[in-house]
Amino acid sequence: MIEHKRYPISYIEVLKARNVVYNHLTPTPLIRYENLSSVIGAEIYVKHENHNPTGSFKVRGGINLIHHLKSVGINGVITFSTGNHGLSIAQSAAWLGVEATIVVPENNNPVKNRSIRATGAILLEAGKTFEEASAVVDGLSEKENLYYAHPANEPHLINGVGTEFIEISEALPALDAVVLPVGAGSEVAAAIVVLKSINPDIQIFAVQAECSSAAFQSWKSGKILSSENTTFAGGFATGIAYETPFEIYKNNLTDFVVLSEEEIYEGISLAGYYTHNFVEGAGASTIMAAIKLKEQLKGKKVVLQFSGCNASSDEINTAYNLRSFTDGWVNK
Repeated sequence: MIEHKRYPISYIEVLKARNVVYNHLTPTPLIRYENLSSVIGAEIYVKHENHNPTGSFKVRGGINLIHHLKSVGINGVITFSTGNHGLSIAQSAAWLGVEATIVVPENNNPVKNRSIRATGAILLEAGKTFEEASAVVDGLSEKENLYYAHPANEPHLINGVGTEFIEISEALPALDAVVLPVGAGSEVAAAIVVLKSINPDIQIFAVQAECSSAAFQSWKSGKILSSENTTFAGGFATGIAYETPFEIYKNNLTDFVVLSEEEIYEGISLAGYYTHNFVEGAGASTIMAAIKLKEQLKGKKVVLQFSGCNASSDEINTAYNLRSFTDGWVNK
């Protein structure tokens, strides 16, 4: 396995990453939604990371990481993913001329699998879960002499992802709070690094699936824990908290919300109704989290992050068939 020296995670490094990231991306929209604001009782803005070329925020980190790897002569990478991180690495590698191998769990989201293959990356399906797929990567990285691009414990990933929060702070200087989904944790870590450097009073709320809640359980206990991992929502589908982001977010979150599977589906439906966007489960979860956090968010300027849009047709169909709860909100 190829080793690459560690780098600091900091606001300064995020500023440096902007020059790298913007070689391939443009800032994503930050839009205020009046009807959603009325439902929640706050000024609600959505950061549309689902509008990135890969449909996810993760491509920011992928570009920054692959850029730095190539600059030191590394030309082959491997990683594991439920989709968005893998697509980020695959697309970034294609743009920058690096070979990529992506390992995903068996029966992974077919939309994400097709997108990964379309970049020219090698896609391998192995293991039944995120963590079982990671065990395959351990062996292949040694055997094939590939750099192991971990989905969370990579400073360059976190610094690259941080560029979205610079965009938010520049577009909305009076920001009071953000609501973010948590899987492996790179995004919430990046938010803390950037936003707390700009204004320590900005509140950062996290949301995760109740049945894949390792990050929540770890935050609650103050130490890294594993948990069951059975959610349909790939962006949440991790069974353990990861050290690098956990050390950043463990003492820096205002609160943490967990959602049932039905609530995650309802978030997808609400995202379509209020914003006319098809958003995957983890991405749309921030709406449901904001509804649960209404009293804490009341009267504030709040950004909800739509982290990705790579939902399967089955997920979309299920979401739009679960109308009972959703109708109660949209008719208010």
